[in-house]
Amino acid sequence: MNSILGTPLSLPCGVELPNRLCKSAMTEGLADQHDRPTEQLFTLYRTWSQGGSGLLITGNVMVDKNYLERAGNVVLEDDSCIDRFQAYAKAAQVAGNHCWVQLNHPGRQCPKLVNARPLSPSDVQLSLIGNFGKPKPMDKVDIEDVIKRFIKSAELVKLAGFKGVQIHCAHGYLLSQFLSPITNKRQDEWGGSLENRARIIRRIVQGVRQSVGKGFPVGVKLNSADFQKGGFTLEECAQVAQWLAEDSVDLLEISGGTYEQLSLFGVDSKDVRESTRKREAYFIEYAEKIKANASIPIMITGGFRSRQVMEKAVESGEIEMVGLARPLCTQPNCAIDLIEKRVDQLDDYESRLVLGTGMWGNNSAFDLIKAVNAFGQVGFYYWQIIRLAKGLPPQTQLGVFSAFIRHVVNDAKLALRRKKAQ
Repeated sequence: MNSILGTPLSLPCGVELPNRLCKSAMTEGLADQHDRPTEQLFTLYRTWSQGGSGLLITGNVMVDKNYLERAGNVVLEDDSCIDRFQAYAKAAQVAGNHCWVQLNHPGRQCPKLVNARPLSPSDVQLSLIGNFGKPKPMDKVDIEDVIKRFIKSAELVKLAGFKGVQIHCAHGYLLSQFLSPITNKRQDEWGGSLENRARIIRRIVQGVRQSVGKGFPVGVKLNSADFQKGGFTLEECAQVAQWLAEDSVDLLEISGGTYEQLSLFGVDSKDVRESTRKREAYFIEYAEKIKANASIPIMITGGFRSRQVMEKAVESGEIEMVGLARPLCTQPNCAIDLIEKRVDQLDDYESRLVLGTGMWGNNSAFDLIKAVNAFGQVGFYYWQIIRLAKGLPPQTQLGVFSAFIRHVVNDAKLALRRKKAQ
């Protein structure tokens, strides 16, 4: 008898997902120098499609080629290479699963090597290893342009043959920046009250829904909180979730943190209770409160490693979908293995991908080591993605410092390659 994780899920729009497991978005960095999908991306997503997840969500697909989360992002702003996106959609859905495209704009989290003058609601600069420039506060023309870009890109997602779209409103990227009082200091209709700070997201979601139609799945990824003093709160998240339900969103993925507070990388927040850590799912207690406020299917990504905990979360009704990311980098077939009860526990390499911090105290050196740990873990999993995209098996013996260096060097090479091609 298969696991409850193998049961289908009907979405509000009427579409049915094959099972309760989703490959959540991870940045791939596999576009060519002109920001187009490549054969490596096709190979990667074909592998994940065959791995059994009912839903795959792509990594950041950017709506504006001038602003990327990192060089190597795919950009979808017009139909100039729609044939490549059609090939991408076909490869990513070869096993009969769904693949949704995650649309994003980085805002101030655009590296200097891509653009030294990023956009943001206000001119609050991101200070992180000197990698990000001072943002330009967006004027109303900029805001309307971004709204139109998300809507246009969603139309192209449907045209290419993908089965849904997700709007990225989390992790400190542009739409998350509008929600947070830390990065949104505006005094106009786009700032101040929560209703104003959420206005751009609602305009985008409403425009996308009108553009793609009632029967096409629209998802949103939203922070449960920023985990920073004065930032976006859980109470505000619950209210935004209620509005998104009214705007006909089909699946709400709950996450948390920003580049400055690294909950999104699996680094424990002081606000996450020990009981939650023991249950593995970092954000599940937040999801419970959000679910009580909004009638909308919920997915949690972050921390799930044991089948028993996943099954309990779905069976209890706490969530409708389990999001998995890093485990699919080292166990690309883990979804079908979980559904058929061939595995009870997934790989968890984070526990060994850590440099010691105890001797450094609470100072700048300590902060640097924390950054190396966080981005070294990212680099470790990114390296596995590269190998899967080449049709190679994972290489799990890579250490955290080596992975950090490899990640930084590779990102620089991608940025320089892209600049040379422009």
